[in-house]
Amino acid sequence: MIEARKLTKIYGDHTAVHELDLTIAPGTICAFLGPNGAGKSTAVKMLTGLLAPTSGSATVAGIPCSPASPALARAVGVLPESLGLFDSLTVEEHLTLTGAVYGVSKSETERRTAELLSSLALEHGRKTFLDECSYGMRKKTALAMALLPNPRVLFLDEPFEGLDPVVSRTIRDLLVAIAPRGVTVFLTSHILSIVEEIATHVMMIRGGKLVFDSKRDGLTRPLESIYFELVEAPRAGDWSWLGSRQS
Repeated sequence: MIEARKLTKIYGDHTAVHELDLTIAPGTICAFLGPNGAGKSTAVKMLTGLLAPTSGSATVAGIPCSPASPALARAVGVLPESLGLFDSLTVEEHLTLTGAVYGVSKSETERRTAELLSSLALEHGRKTFLDECSYGMRKKTALAMALLPNPRVLFLDEPFEGLDPVVSRTIRDLLVAIAPRGVTVFLTSHILSIVEEIATHVMMIRGGKLVFDSKRDGLTRPLESIYFELVEAPRAGDWSWLGSRQS
């Protein structure tokens, strides 16, 4: 469902993503892990057609990943790093607009909107303009927009960040439920406990290069242990001054 061969993005002297190869089967929940600045968001932008690669190629649902591709846009749902929302529209108006853009009928858009607003605890804020929304409400609105068109592939950049525990659990249960129906999920996250719970495929990137690629049933030790070894180890610090008081 997602395939990339030597996908590369270079900015001047900096290689953000270096010859990325990946193959993701339909119905997979793939976690794409790495520290800040590792190249995760750049890779997602290339796979969703938001950014042209410097070299290499990729396809999603058999569609070449290229900027401004209508076919690719119809096949994917995207929760971007920037959220991509409009301050002058309400939560509900964002979903109404999404349905219209993707050709979903008015009645079906209304039905899906009602279900999404209920599940994501957004009912009370459906008439709230986005410039008045909390970060959590904005994140949930962007996620609802990604889900509403019923995409074949979901790209989620940090979907659990900034959400309360109940909504976080709702989203986890949702992803686990839709994957067996053939929806492929490609997500980035720093919350390894959630990744270990729901992901069926784990990839790790460091300095723009893929350093780990395994199905979940191929993991022989805790995910955190693998991450600290291959990606980034915690830095020891004593900070003896912290908590001390000068007399």
